[in-house]
Amino acid sequence: MQHEVWIPALHRDLTNGVDRIKVEGASVNEVLNRLDAQFPGLRARLCDDEGIRPSIAIAVDGVITRKGLRHKLETASEIHFVPAMSGGE
Repeated sequence: MQHEVWIPALHRDLTNGVDRIKVEGASVNEVLNRLDAQFPGLRARLCDDEGIRPSIAIAVDGVITRKGLRHKLETASEIHFVPAMSGGE
């Protein structure tokens, strides 16, 4: 099944300005691996050695997931990689 991934403006230099990409995958990790194969360097910008960078949140169908890259995609989904929001005072 294909998912629609929205590419953050900051990373569109890697996608030649493309802001939305259709990609297949059973998990967010698989989707990101396929994106990185098509647009090398994207994974390095979004992840570190431990997984998704702390400054990035993943939204699947409008809901921030706590499962990160392990989030399973059971239906065609819309995925966003967004700057994580931190709490106030």
